Amino acid sequence: MAVDLSVNIGDLFLKNPVMTASGTFGYGLEFADFIPLEALGGIIVKGTTLHPREGNPYPRMVETPQGMLNCVGLQNKGVDYFCSHIYPQIKDINTNMIVNVSGSCPEDYAECAERINELECIPAIELNISCPNVKQGGMAFGVTAEGAASVVKAVRAVYDKTLIVKLSPNVTDIAGIARSVEDAGADAVSLINTLMGMVIDIERRRPVLSISTGGLSGPAVRPIAVRMVWQVAQAVKIPVVGLGGIMNARDAVEFLLAGASAIEIGTANFIDPTVTLKVIRGIEDYLERHGCRSVREIIGAMEC
Repeated sequence: MAVDLSVNIGDLFLKNPVMTASGTFGYGLEFADFIPLEALGGIIVKGTTLHPREGNPYPRMVETPQGMLNCVGLQNKGVDYFCSHIYPQIKDINTNMIVNVSGSCPEDYAECAERINELECIPAIELNISCPNVKQGGMAFGVTAEGAASVVKAVRAVYDKTLIVKLSPNVTDIAGIARSVEDAGADAVSLINTLMGMVIDIERRRPVLSISTGGLSGPAVRPIAVRMVWQVAQAVKIPVVGLGGIMNARDAVEFLLAGASAIEIGTANFIDPTVTLKVIRGIEDYLERHGCRSVREIIGAMEC
């Protein structure tokens, strides 16, 4: 029995629900020696800002039990460099190439998104209003409904393709913020971004990371992510993309059952560069074992 793995995120068609999370897969090209990139439902490339960013000083990554902390700080060469140098290299990859966009004010987000809107082969952007690694912009917008909506409204005014908004878990009411970005014009939401954390070098009595705190990712965050995806999927009508500690197909299916229409794999790419293919095959195997003809049959199918 052939199983249909295709899903839709608004008007965006995905051949399967497996995408890569921004910041963990480069521009996709870095993984081309390991997997056929066109096999994926989508690739969300590393964060892009209006102006170049150097990122935070080193050290900016540290391993933790069942995860890692990072404070890379959105290091990138800016949207103009992306358009002139990166886009020509990725535009013909036969999957959804999605750009993660960040900024320090609504105007920066909007101007960056407007330039990407002109790129014919980029069908969607993911707005990073939740990154905990920058001192301004991300956290300020992502933790309040009003701040989140202000960015989405500014971008929606100049961007006419699929708009996915990435939500922060460092809030008290994730469903309320999801509703606010839906009302402001988002086509979908993705969650969760990293949780704020800290590691201390007890001999030096100093934080290990250069800016003290960083974003926690990996298997340790997965139960929190699944819970938040479940809450948000019940609160909004737009599609939900789930991410946070997905290491295998079993983890991915959890998110789908909780209400996610698609998933993103992040930290696991650092451990196994072929993990995305294994997850696609594993989802297909799960559907076959349970007599499902389509992955859409299990989206939000958890029984309480």
